[in-house]
Amino acid sequence: MELFGRFAEFQMDVLKEVGNIGAGHAATALSQLLDKPVDMLVPKVRIVPFEEIAESVGGTEQVVIAIFLRVEGATPGNLFFILTLESAKRLLRNLVGLDVVDDEHYSDMELSALCEIGNILAGSYLSSLADLTQLDLSPTVPALAIDMAGAILSYGLLQFGQMGDSALLIDTKFLDGSDEVEGHFFLIPDPESFDKIFVALGVQTP
Repeated sequence: MELFGRFAEFQMDVLKEVGNIGAGHAATALSQLLDKPVDMLVPKVRIVPFEEIAESVGGTEQVVIAIFLRVEGATPGNLFFILTLESAKRLLRNLVGLDVVDDEHYSDMELSALCEIGNILAGSYLSSLADLTQLDLSPTVPALAIDMAGAILSYGLLQFGQMGDSALLIDTKFLDGSDEVEGHFFLIPDPESFDKIFVALGVQTP
């Protein structure tokens, strides 16, 4: 299914609304978890081909931290929340108050904090999609990996089987004073799941 170049403006507006609502839910949940205000900028939302996902985070050989999980239910797919090592360090320092001293060896506490933040983000965006579509969608338990972006995406293919040829990319930015921390949230629906999502939203696909 070739999605690129055939999404009408109002269809992208629907996807942006998913991002906006999800960001609001995530900011509230993180604020409650950390007991401090968390600001999230309005996310940028776009559709990217599967083969360009790694390029969005610096290339296939870019070492990243990824929290990934499987979406089960009416429109199954895969979720990835991907951070560069530098973004992960800033996120832990600014939000959680943890200073990472070794990029290659994270403590159990640091990994747990990243996994929980990724889990909250994934759950928030998935909940906003489920609310808008009235579809039954549920996440599996998240897993965390530190590896090259290409290897992580390849593992997803091996672990979960065939993925769709398109991804919904939500560029998430946390704001702490003047310091921004950027993460990349990818929803990669299984083949045909995108069409089901739009049908549920009452939006005609080309």
